[in-house]
Amino acid sequence: MAKFGELIGVEKPVLIDFYTEYNDDENPLDTLRDVAAALGESAKVIKIDINKNETLADALRVKGNPTFMIYKNGEMKWRQTGHQDANTLIGLVQQYL
Repeated sequence: MAKFGELIGVEKPVLIDFYTEYNDDENPLDTLRDVAAALGESAKVIKIDINKNETLADALRVKGNPTFMIYKNGEMKWRQTGHQDANTLIGLVQQYL
């Protein structure tokens, strides 16, 4: 995985979904695909598997699944644990465009 600082240190908003494989059925990949399609090049949408990135998840104190975060210019702007629908996530990211 690219260095986390490089992923979040961009001018456009970055939506990150911290997830685990066992809960992926409850939070379909289709939701993030819809978000990414709606936002196009104006934002980044990234999924990070908690089990494969335990050090990062621990550093960010990710305790629940899924946990969503929005970063812009390296700064966390929003964070929420629990399922979110595509329209909610799109609206949240658009606030930081």
